[in-house]
Amino acid sequence: MEPDERTTEDRTAVVIRLLVVGAVGLALLLGPQLARGRVGLLAGLVAVALGYATALAVAERRQRSLMPTWLSTAIDGVLVLVACALTGGAESIMVAALPLVVIAAAVRGGAVIGRVAALLAGAGFTAGAVLASDPDVAPADRWLAGAWWTGMLVAAAVLVGVLVRMLERQLDAAAASRTLLAAQAARLDGVRVVMHEFRTPVASLTALSSDLAADRLAPASRTTATRLLAEHAVHLRDMLDGLADVAVTDGSPLGRVRERAVRLADLADAVLDAAAVAPERRVRTVLPPDAAVRCDPQRLRRVLTNLAENAARHSGDAPVELDLRYAGGRLVAEVRDRGPGLPPGQEGLVTAKGVALGERRGTAGLGLWIVEAIVAAMGGELTLTPRDGGGLVARLELPLPAA
Repeated sequence: MEPDERTTEDRTAVVIRLLVVGAVGLALLLGPQLARGRVGLLAGLVAVALGYATALAVAERRQRSLMPTWLSTAIDGVLVLVACALTGGAESIMVAALPLVVIAAAVRGGAVIGRVAALLAGAGFTAGAVLASDPDVAPADRWLAGAWWTGMLVAAAVLVGVLVRMLERQLDAAAASRTLLAAQAARLDGVRVVMHEFRTPVASLTALSSDLAADRLAPASRTTATRLLAEHAVHLRDMLDGLADVAVTDGSPLGRVRERAVRLADLADAVLDAAAVAPERRVRTVLPPDAAVRCDPQRLRRVLTNLAENAARHSGDAPVELDLRYAGGRLVAEVRDRGPGLPPGQEGLVTAKGVALGERRGTAGLGLWIVEAIVAAMGGELTLTPRDGGGLVARLELPLPAA
């Protein structure tokens, strides 16, 4: 049971306990004959019960526990049975409080505990009815009253058990529905991610193939274009694998991890090519120059390409700087631009799903959300900070083993 639910349950029990003690006290005040000549004794019992109920109420208000719930329920039952014995046994009106004790036991302990509590309470009442009833009550009537109330208490426990099981089944069904809805939402997110990520390579493939088909490229440019076509084809294949993962797994928008060795220099060139950063705008640093790591290259490329695309889009004709440094099992990547940066206080908001700021307002707003989701899945950290002189620095730190 959740803490809030248990607090509500305890508060309800406290209120009912106080009301029952108050009702018994009021009944004795209005009809002292109920005490059967034992007014002092019964008044003492009411005082003890009131002190006990008040102590539990104060403890509940302070969010403390004086005793286990089963013990407080057992004490409630004993107090009611003593009150029944002192107020006429088989003819006592105090027996009306016993079903409340049994219901509390069934709710707190389950169906089996509730039935055991009902049998014990019924046996206690029967003993009180037989031994403490008024002399004019026939023995048969005493036993009949005990049997009657024992049956009623067991019936109440059984009914509460059935209702509790019905409620539990409904809660389980609701939880299953929430799980199903969450899985469907995750799969939808996965499809959105892959659709978003297809945009860049498809646009580049379209432009390169058009230039090649129209023979608008010089021989050296044709070689570069052919290499880019091959790289984009591999990237599209990896993303199709990711889309297949979304269909067959739990709907993670990130797909399955496929690790292999990656040279950081090759990765940097592939990222800047995929982000369509013109050669004259590129400032690339890789240290050490021959560094290689073992990772899922498709995920890392998706992260860096999204960051480089954003930098190129917002920087005008200013350079886009990509800095990759690997040391001590950690890769630190920075993408720096000279764009307008982010409005103050928006560094955390901009990575939320569906949020697009500035000139991108009104678009899908998935790019940086995808980046942060992938970085989190890889155990890394992404920070966006203003750059001295204007612009933005996107800094990525990832724990990666050397290849």
